[in-house]
Amino acid sequence: MPYKLLITQIGILLQSGRQQASQTVNTILVQTYWRIGQHIVEFEQKGKERAEYGSQLFERLSKDLTDAYGKGFSRSNLLYMRKLYQCFPISETLSHLLTWSHYYEILKADNSLEISFYTKQCELERWSVR
Repeated sequence: MPYKLLITQIGILLQSGRQQASQTVNTILVQTYWRIGQHIVEFEQKGKERAEYGSQLFERLSKDLTDAYGKGFSRSNLLYMRKLYQCFPISETLSHLLTWSHYYEILKADNSLEISFYTKQCELERWSVR
């Protein structure tokens, strides 16, 4: 086997492994953020059908989670984690092809039809976040 072919084959294996690892990490991150959103909704509602608004929950939660676990828990991020859970109440409906960055952008839409459309288009056409 020529040496250059060996280098090429190893490069292909590395690229494939890195891509699989990245996709797995992204899937786990989206699932984790979905579960955080679920916990927030359940905490807010305390068994009621609707939450009571006007509390400082997100400001306090953002500060405490950032202090304990570092970056990634801004008020905005927490609001989108909650919205992820609310828009996709069944976690199995989340796409394994989309990253948290995709969902973050998609969830800026105002209605469920628009969110559904952009989610499907991102999956089908493999859109980048940009």
